[in-house]
Amino acid sequence: MPRSGRLRTFIREYKESPKFEKLSFIPPFLILFVECVLLAHAFTIEATDIMVVELTTILLIISMVEILLVSKEMHEHYQRGNFDRVLTIKLDDFMTQRKDKNVKKIVTDFIDQYPKYEKYRNEIYHIACQVLETHEEEEWERALNEKLKKFISKKKKMTVDDLLKAFIKKYPLYKKYKGKIYEKICQIKVDYINE
Repeated sequence: MPRSGRLRTFIREYKESPKFEKLSFIPPFLILFVECVLLAHAFTIEATDIMVVELTTILLIISMVEILLVSKEMHEHYQRGNFDRVLTIKLDDFMTQRKDKNVKKIVTDFIDQYPKYEKYRNEIYHIACQVLETHEEEEWERALNEKLKKFISKKKKMTVDDLLKAFIKKYPLYKKYKGKIYEKICQIKVDYINE
């Protein structure tokens, strides 16, 4: 591994960058190599043409600038992804502690506790909505599991299809989730068999 901290950081960012960004980083190096060969050839021929040398040098500089711009874009993309990940984790922990369902209040309280995120209010709002939706799905899943376990424990002798029909008849709210409920009933029945 290289000793330079910047080079190590660059290699890590390159590894974690999307495939398209990795591929967009290859052509400037190929062009740079070809231009170096052309420049070396232009200097080695007997009748050196200054115009060819000048144009090749300009293209060489443009390729170097392009390499710098692509690496800067990769760095910014990596920083943005890292920032979003850290913000999501902090916001998730904050929302877990607060148990509040009002997104506006969550955003305001979060910014009050972490003032450095004040300028990222819109991102916090969208991430809070996503985290809240995830929490609601997890709560719904947990409640469904509890209801199914209680329901199945009373009617162990029934088949999976009969259990599904009886459960939906008792809880019509879950009618549109038949496939998911069927899978969970099968899993719970397997768990009871293995006990």
